[in-house]
Amino acid sequence: MTRVMTEGLEFPEGPVAMPDGSVLVVEIKRQTITRCLPDGSKEIVAYTGGGPNGMALGPDGALYVCNNGGFAWREVDGMTAPGHQADDYAGGSIQRVDISTGEVTTLYTECDRHGLRGPNDIVFDALGGFWFTDLGKNRARDSDVGGLYYARPDGSSIVCAVYGLTRPNGVGLSPDGSKVYVAETSVGRVWQWEIEAPGVVRRGTTPLAHGTLLYGFDGYQMLDSLAVDAAGNVCVATLVTGAVSVISPQGELLEQVHMPKWDAYVTNVCFGGADLSTAYVTSSGWGLLYEVPWPQPGLRLNYQ
Repeated sequence: MTRVMTEGLEFPEGPVAMPDGSVLVVEIKRQTITRCLPDGSKEIVAYTGGGPNGMALGPDGALYVCNNGGFAWREVDGMTAPGHQADDYAGGSIQRVDISTGEVTTLYTECDRHGLRGPNDIVFDALGGFWFTDLGKNRARDSDVGGLYYARPDGSSIVCAVYGLTRPNGVGLSPDGSKVYVAETSVGRVWQWEIEAPGVVRRGTTPLAHGTLLYGFDGYQMLDSLAVDAAGNVCVATLVTGAVSVISPQGELLEQVHMPKWDAYVTNVCFGGADLSTAYVTSSGWGLLYEVPWPQPGLRLNYQ
């Protein structure tokens, strides 16, 4: 049965399920990484500043965090909502966080002399490197285009694999590691690329597009983070709809799993538990973390 595991969070995202049954999340508005315990209690792990967003465990056991640099915040129908680029925005970055001490180290702030704008989501491959998206930032009269990047966790190398995407958000890998998936937020599309080498993708097959379209959503549905299950289905948090949408590797929408309380900002999903049959879903507008029994086990992430 679906239950609220934790409440009172300040726009949680980036859930990471831990072996002890706790779930680490970022609180973007609060600028922290927070541990959520099964009994509903929570504790601060680290203060990151800016806007911590997606995160993942690396091969050294540390957390690697996409920091979007911060939002201006607003309220929409009682829900907390991110707005434009924060007044005190200082740029985007990739950070390393020592879970035991809370020490935060900045690894990357630019790629090829271009500043990172709004790093958003991250996934590690089996070789120890990570793919991440940069969604960019919105301002009152203009906004950034975004990209897909690849970097090493020791701070030694970062490359841009795809640039010119429309608010790229969620990122994930196929079970065999041969494909990378990216969700574009505002246009409601999930793209895929064949991986040729670390940080190198094969051009997609969809005409006039950067990649190969896996699925495009009907109507006004926007996308956030994603996770892949053991069968290779792409499970993408679907904004406005307030659900997690499950898309097959063949590009078929299999189902939409709605959260008990509608939230325009259902933002992230990860899998945990002994058999990875529990989904942890962030309902960010209401500040909730849900624990959801899931019919299909999740894909075990590298270094999980």
